[in-house]
Amino acid sequence: MLPKGFLFDFDGVVVDSKESHYSAWASAFRELFNTEIAPFPKAHAGKSPMIIAEYFCSVIGEEKRAEELFFLKDSHLDKYFKIPKLLPGVREFTTLLSEEKIPYGIASNATKQFLENSVHHLNLNFKTVFGVQDYIKPKPAPEAYILLAETLGFTTDDFKDIWVFEDSLTGTKAAKLAGMIPIGILTEHNEKELKGAGSVLVFPTLLEAYEHLTK
Repeated sequence: MLPKGFLFDFDGVVVDSKESHYSAWASAFRELFNTEIAPFPKAHAGKSPMIIAEYFCSVIGEEKRAEELFFLKDSHLDKYFKIPKLLPGVREFTTLLSEEKIPYGIASNATKQFLENSVHHLNLNFKTVFGVQDYIKPKPAPEAYILLAETLGFTTDDFKDIWVFEDSLTGTKAAKLAGMIPIGILTEHNEKELKGAGSVLVFPTLLEAYEHLTK
């Protein structure tokens, strides 16, 4: 039997959006500080945009302007929107879940506008999508996945039978804290790292997870 529900992170699970996000960070940083931005730190993958903004500003001693960078980056992400690359298995997965009438949705630490733009331009079948503005406490807090699951009609008793696809340690911890089943995707971290954070199973992409479930 398939799990009762499937929840998806977005960046690194549904799409490869590194170029989309980093180019927006870089252009916003250049506009704000008239200098080049630092390389993106792998340890910050999956974290909220505000934490990432704080990091980039701290590199040049401008921590007090992190909120300004956060909002400007969001503006650049929308204004200079770059369609992210769709990762393998997404359409197969959403088709299967729609046919089986299994609830599913996205909960991401990315901004809502970026998620909605991406879903629209890639013509993805995700009706329920939550971004960082929808939470009081973003991942690694469990709120994002609890909110999504409850919106899809699940109760706390159902959580132990819900799969959550994550590529970041931040999101994996959030899924585990929510009492759900974290499933790792090997985009940012290796199998040992993901399982150490709580992933029960690990797959290269959603395509291999789909094949595992449909065999």
